[in-house]
This record gives sequence, structure tokens and C-alpha cells, in this order.
Amino acid sequence: MLNVKRVVIKVGTSVLLDKEKKISTDMVRNLAKQVKAIKDKGIESIIVSSGAIASGMETLGLKKKPKEIEKRQALASVGQIKLMKMYMDAFEKENLKIGQVLLTHEDIKSKSRCLNLMNTLNSLLSMNIVPVINENDALSFKEIRFGDNDNLSALIAQISNSDLLMLLSDVDGLCDKDPRKYPDACIISVVKKIDDKIEKLATGTRSEKSVGGMVSKLEAAKKAGCYGIPTRIVRGDIENIAWRVIKGENIGTLFQPEAKLARNKWWTAFAFKVKGKIWVDEGAEGALVHNGKSLLPSGITTVEGDFSRGECIELNNMSGQVIARGITNYSSSDINKIKGLKSVAIEKKLGYKYAEEIVHRDNMVII
Repeated sequence: MLNVKRVVIKVGTSVLLDKEKKISTDMVRNLAKQVKAIKDKGIESIIVSSGAIASGMETLGLKKKPKEIEKRQALASVGQIKLMKMYMDAFEKENLKIGQVLLTHEDIKSKSRCLNLMNTLNSLLSMNIVPVINENDALSFKEIRFGDNDNLSALIAQISNSDLLMLLSDVDGLCDKDPRKYPDACIISVVKKIDDKIEKLATGTRSEKSVGGMVSKLEAAKKAGCYGIPTRIVRGDIENIAWRVIKGENIGTLFQPEAKLARNKWWTAFAFKVKGKIWVDEGAEGALVHNGKSLLPSGITTVEGDFSRGECIELNNMSGQVIARGITNYSSSDINKIKGLKSVAIEKKLGYKYAEEIVHRDNMVII
């Protein structure tokens, strides 16, 4: 951790709540003090903060989050102003300035807009301004949502070339069993690989004001890890927790990174929304996973979803397990017509041929 020069700190809504379950000014001030301590050691911080909808609920006196997406968007619009005012006041007391950045998934999917985001973050940091990022919940809907700020923070860590992703939560880390059911549950201090066994330990959220849970945190750690970035999940209300993590204290759960994917491969795996699914037979699975081959129509058994050429799809084996993601050369309607056929028969069946491969190896990432 002593080699960390830039860190993304994700602050969950639950971390910002006091004992009365209201957004706490003291919690934000505590975060500001920690960011100042980190900055004084020459380490840059980027904050990904939840809490807009919760702030909006408080402003309007609501106890339960509405189900209607339009009302949630309205609450985010109201709450984001209050949330950023709290951040601005708290950070000014530490002689720090903040800059707000609101994003949707469209900003990440577009390479030109993502490049603008990268330049903006670098410029803010070079001007000694702490970026505070949130999903643009006032505009986001299903097609352009990240889903939660855990996943957004993993994307930001990659885009900003950060050295560490720190997820501040209301739990101490990943436990070997559900601590709500088993009092003797123990924290897993280090996870070397997020496999099926680790994923089964995760549970979702039960909070009215939060989104995500341990499931989304594992997804974030996996995404960051694929770009060579370690992730640590810790309890956010612990005294000086951020600086203690940076110093290398063994707190919470550390997810070690895997071999670093090339940027274009990482982009394919995580920056695009999945628009459909394809099931492949055992022969195709072996060719993709073990022999580094492209996906040909002959190995496809089933197509799910309505997607166009150039969109991202998931490739599943016959057991339903996701084995890869990739950019398809053909639409779902085309693939339904040519699945099971040899590549030489594509043009005869469709009347045209874009490529011999449904998904080329260069545009595919094995999951």
C-alpha cells in the first residue's frame, strides 16, 4: 500500500448515515479529514459518493424509497444539491476544494466522452481539486445506469489509472458465512481469486436508502482486479480508516488483482452493457477457453435477446455459466439463421457475410 499514489474511495450511503439513519455532516467531515491526511502524504484521492436519493428523501420527509423511477430521479435531483453542499463545506474546513462529476453509463461506453472524463479528472487533480463523482441519478434509467456506485468506482479506478480501490461500507469485510445468521462468522482477510465459492458468500442489501450490497462489491473488485488494481472493503466508520488502509494495516478484506488485461480487452469486458446472450456447445467452449479461438456459427446452440451488430454479448456454456464477453459481428436475427452452420455457408444463407467469426478473438474476453 505504501506505493499507492492515487486511490479511488467509494463512500456508500450507509457510511454517511448517523444513528438516526440520516445523512450526517460529521461523517462527511470525518471523510474530509482523512482525504486531507492522505493528500499530505502525496497521495491523490478520487471520491465516488452515494447518498443523493437518501438526501432527497430526508429533504422531502420520505421514509420509504418510491418504486417509480421518475420519483427516484426527482429525489436525486433534490438530494444531490444538499449532498454536494455538505461535501463542499466539510472539505473547505480542511482547505480542500472539490469538483462535482455526474456520470451515466453512456459517458463510459463512448470512448471520446470517456477520454474527456479522463482528462477532466487529471486536470482536477493537477489543480489540487478533489473529484467527487456520483451516478447522474436524475437522468439515469435502466439502459444507461451503472446499477450502483460500487461498479462505477471500479470503472473510475481503471479510467483514472488508480493504484487502489477502497470501498467504505457498513460491514467489516467479506465473511466466511453470513454474520447476520452466524455470530461466529470470521472476516476473510485476503481473497486471491473471486471464484464461485467466494461469490456464494455474498449477500445483497436490505437498506431502504442503499443500493448494492456485497454482491456488487465483489463485482467491483473483480472489475478492478482485471485491470491490475487491488480492492479493499472496510468498515467506513472506523477511526482514520482510509489512512490506516494506505499505511498497510490488515483491515477488512483485500482482493488481490489478477493479471492485467489490455485496455481494449478490459473495455470489452466491462465498459459496455451486455445486450444479449449466446449459448455454445462443448466443442466451442473448449476452443474459446483453452485454445484461444474465435467463435464460429457452428458452435452456437441458442440465442437470447435482441441485439445489433457491434454490440456486446455474453457467451455461455451449456451449463449456463458465462465464459466470455465480446463484440458481435452479426445481429441476433442473423445469428439465429446461421447458428450451427459452417462459416462457408454464411453468405449463402444470409446473402452477405461480414466475417467468418461471430465474435473475433481480438474482440473477446474470457471471463
